[in-house]
Amino acid sequence: MAALDLLGQRWTLRVIWELRSGALGFRELQRRCERMSSSVLSTRLATLTEAAIVRLDDDGYRLTPLGKDLITAIRPLQSWADDWEKGLPKKA
Repeated sequence: MAALDLLGQRWTLRVIWELRSGALGFRELQRRCERMSSSVLSTRLATLTEAAIVRLDDDGYRLTPLGKDLITAIRPLQSWADDWEKGLPKKA
């Protein structure tokens, strides 16, 4: 699977982003992802595990070294998104 195909799946980047600070259990991860359905979260976690970006251990789901490298790669995108949001017209 090409990287952009993987990262372009709905919720995938959000799951990765939520794991950036450490391991999370399934329910906590689901809560942080605005209560996405358990079936979608299970599918995303399985796909990310197969891609060696996430692993499951005794503490929950966590990023692998490859996943941590991905966080480093997408941080500039977060910075850009913050700037973009600031430049949007204010909602009344």
